[in-house]
Amino acid sequence: MINKSEIEQKVAEFLLQIKAIKLQPNKPFTWASGIKSPIYCDNRVTLSHPAIRTYIRQKLSALVQEEFGSVGLIAGVATAGIPQGVLVAQELGLPFAYVRSKPKEHGTGSLIEGEIFEGQRVVVVEDLISTGKSSLQAVQALRDAGCDVAGLVAIFSYGLDSATENFKAAKCRFETLSNYTALINFASEHQFINKGDIELLRKWRDNPTEWGNSIESLT
Repeated sequence: MINKSEIEQKVAEFLLQIKAIKLQPNKPFTWASGIKSPIYCDNRVTLSHPAIRTYIRQKLSALVQEEFGSVGLIAGVATAGIPQGVLVAQELGLPFAYVRSKPKEHGTGSLIEGEIFEGQRVVVVEDLISTGKSSLQAVQALRDAGCDVAGLVAIFSYGLDSATENFKAAKCRFETLSNYTALINFASEHQFINKGDIELLRKWRDNPTEWGNSIESLT
């Protein structure tokens, strides 16, 4: 059985060390959705660090096996979920496919790239979960193609309530190696952030929209 608490802390440590995650509560980032956020995560950076890449590959693979049992296919979500998915598929000796964000605009017009079969049991691999909407679009595409989606795994989740609600509505289980709460706890204990910023960071997770509005009113 994998030690989830230990993995959460270790992945949080790695992501902070290599600056795949940046925390700026007093100078927030703006996501594509318009949400103001004190955190920015780019897990593609992990691919440039062989030891960390290996750890994540092994732990994602173990998570797939422990939580979902026997599966026939690993599917990555374009674009950042593709390399992580390939690594997991290689580790488990499974076929791999990936789901585009939209159908190819030329040739076959494919939305799913790779060989899939109706009834095939699939686990989807993503790098990051924010609201979960793009991940669930990939899940639905696989279901529409006749696949049996067992669930989804990812490296990190912001822990937003909207993501939990969206996955529940889609009847899709998801598991992550680490999450926002574990990250903030680790960052606080190991001086990656000032003690005075902890409450500000926690308030964002509870209500991102209200947090963003309050920050804008101060600027």
